[in-house]
Amino acid sequence: MRRLLLPFLLLAIAIGATVVTDRPQPPADFTFINRGDVTTLDLQKMSWMQDLRVARCLFEGLVRHDVFSAGYSLLPGVAERWEVSPDGLTYTFHLRSDARWSNGEPVTAQQFVYSWRRALLPDTASDYTALFQKIAGAEEFFDWRQARLETFKPDPGDDSCPLHETAAWRMWKQTEQRFTETVALRAIDDRTLTFTLALPFPPFLELCAFAVFYPVYPPLVSQYELPDRATGKLDIQFGWTKPPLMVSNGPFQLVTWRFRRDMRLERNPHYWDSGRIAIGSIAIPSIEDPNAAVLAFRSGGIDWLSDTSATYRAEILADKLRYYTEHNDEYRSLRAQGLDPVEIDRRLPPDPRASIHTFPAFGTYFYNFNCQPRLRDGRDNPFADPRVRRAFTMAIDKRRIVDEVRRVGEKVATTLIPPGSLAGYRSPDGLPFDPPAARRLLEEAGFPGGKGFITVELLFNKDGGHDIVAQAVARDWETHLGVNVELVTREIAVFKDDLKNQNYMIGRAGWFGDYGDPATFLDLSRRDDGNNDRKYDSPEFEGLMNRADREADPAKRYEILSRAESLIVDQDLPLIPIYHYVQMYMFDPHRLTGISSHPRQEQNMYEVDIFGDGKGSDAPKAVSGER
Repeated sequence: MRRLLLPFLLLAIAIGATVVTDRPQPPADFTFINRGDVTTLDLQKMSWMQDLRVARCLFEGLVRHDVFSAGYSLLPGVAERWEVSPDGLTYTFHLRSDARWSNGEPVTAQQFVYSWRRALLPDTASDYTALFQKIAGAEEFFDWRQARLETFKPDPGDDSCPLHETAAWRMWKQTEQRFTETVALRAIDDRTLTFTLALPFPPFLELCAFAVFYPVYPPLVSQYELPDRATGKLDIQFGWTKPPLMVSNGPFQLVTWRFRRDMRLERNPHYWDSGRIAIGSIAIPSIEDPNAAVLAFRSGGIDWLSDTSATYRAEILADKLRYYTEHNDEYRSLRAQGLDPVEIDRRLPPDPRASIHTFPAFGTYFYNFNCQPRLRDGRDNPFADPRVRRAFTMAIDKRRIVDEVRRVGEKVATTLIPPGSLAGYRSPDGLPFDPPAARRLLEEAGFPGGKGFITVELLFNKDGGHDIVAQAVARDWETHLGVNVELVTREIAVFKDDLKNQNYMIGRAGWFGDYGDPATFLDLSRRDDGNNDRKYDSPEFEGLMNRADREADPAKRYEILSRAESLIVDQDLPLIPIYHYVQMYMFDPHRLTGISSHPRQEQNMYEVDIFGDGKGSDAPKAVSGER
């Protein structure tokens, strides 16, 4: 009974604390605007950039990236050292003795096992379950649990008996035992974690630096995950992610989270490397309007704007180019030295125009097609036909979008993986802009001149300038295909749910690679992948991806993956690549250090320092390319 009452006691504490935390707080040492409101702080359920960014502030995994190295090398995190067997299958991590949670308790190997098991449960519905299924026995375990849930029948009288005597509880105990027996993931002792993969996967070590592989604190989280008497599934609640309850193991801890208002983080005194952190607190205000976000930065209230999407961003960038022109000789000399772009700006004379920074990004903006035979309302879905999807793809003038709508230097995308971003990988061609060919394809599919085609609903979320892109795309489809297009705008949380539940026809999307391999993009279209919002299902594609999984030769593996991408962007088109991202930040390089220009766009807030105003140290610390 004590176990059942604990969540309610914790909730009461949280409600009481809210009264205190709603009072005005002192200014934070560092303030930044996130890409959007955080949707979850449950590590194993994360997928969105804004969530992952905050996760890296609050938690830490076995390893972490050196975001200032050109090769994005790995550094020790919770693990102080590790070994990989010669066959590339078995990994052993040795955890540091001083790794601590924010409550002072040690971080243990058993807690990683618990957290990774969460990601493997169908109950959790993690978008990244497929990554964890690379561990030997993990896919078998997932399928076993799924089958048991589908056939679960509660015992008569479940409603009246204690939870630990119910059929749901008994099945959960069987699940824990099955996991131990089946999945090759072990805590040898408190400080030794080992696992064995089913097949070699060279990027797996890098995955251990990805936020969904970070640990959660089982003594707390388990109180919010109890078997449901009626379904047998774990009833997963998220009260543990709220302050002051949350327990984390990263450089900062969560102090305040007021939805659509702000978040506040403060340095975790128990973090093993706390002494090297220059800032004591972080504020993350919620400012939805991108124009207001730029004004907040220019007024001095914001130190870093993580995504500049104001309608006048092209004019801001043009001002930056004029600034370079005015200092042309010095600028060219610094570039010739091979310096990082941020360091170049830091060595040029101070100027407000130098605060905009544009970097290539390891990501692509695209549109999803709902590929299911029927729409959610029961109507036949014309986008289930690949010919229709190719037609709509070839009817978009992407060059006009990047040159006249976006105007910030992005490149037209005909592929999902940004060309040239992975050494040794050859990108396919993709489909060109070809309205006559598009009309022929639509006619072949039974819609000559667009006649008889349903009104196309194009779904996107409010922020980020997606409306302007959608308007341009809608004009192209109406002009070149003769169809009617309705623009559908949703708030971010509703938009996310609509995508996950296939409650759309065509929806905007974007993806930044999670690790340095083609699979980080291609896995999005695998049949059972949690990020396959299109519900694309191709035996040919699955066969190619399975072949790549079994191919040990890196060059041959890349060749197979290139063929798989060709199927996506040349033939089946479950999605439409629009453009490859550039990342636009705003920060004063003469005042702020610790922001990396690497295309992977991962920022470690423990690297941040602000100088010249008494908040941080008095001199700049290392920047990109200068460690």
